[in-house]
Amino acid sequence: MKIITRTTAIKNLKKYIGKDLRKLAKDFGITTYETGRQNKGWKGLVLERLAGLENNVSKAPNGLSYELKSVAFRKTKSGLAPKETMAITMVNPKELKVCLFFESHCWAKLKAIVFCAVMWHGKNSESGELLKVASLDFFEDDELIKEIKADYDFIRNKLIKQGFDALEGADGKWIQARTKGAGHGSKSRAFYARTILVKKIFEIAS
Repeated sequence: MKIITRTTAIKNLKKYIGKDLRKLAKDFGITTYETGRQNKGWKGLVLERLAGLENNVSKAPNGLSYELKSVAFRKTKSGLAPKETMAITMVNPKELKVCLFFESHCWAKLKAIVFCAVMWHGKNSESGELLKVASLDFFEDDELIKEIKADYDFIRNKLIKQGFDALEGADGKWIQARTKGAGHGSKSRAFYARTILVKKIFEIAS
């Protein structure tokens, strides 16, 4: 089986900028809304095919040291902006206590993501164009990375001093550690990229 590197995947994806993922899904035989219920993972499946990866649940693309992420963008008065925050990885309190930023699973996941901006036209829309493809290809001493590290350090120190339950979405400028899902008493936390970080990554890529 041909190995698709991260660089090759990005190159392949960029060929489809401006193309409608919904139409491509139909070409690939990937169900979107045809059953009356949304297949929530359809965009990811289409992106995998466009990148040159096979849709194989047991061997996801992050097994190749990178992961494709679909990020919905919408039109605002000031231009295009991310529709919502983006999950990076679950927070493991034991790991967070002992791991510095550049040793953390959070950094490993963040630097491995291939960000794919997709136009959002509303729920169950009949279209969704691929707008941009970007990645976090910076040196560790880059100013943005330093600020993300500062967020991680703040969250880590808060966990050590105040405990896991003290972590909240208000913490951090670029990344945050908050409840995953609907909340309502949930004890789990995940690292999320704030919308300003997602927007910044695509701006730099431009």
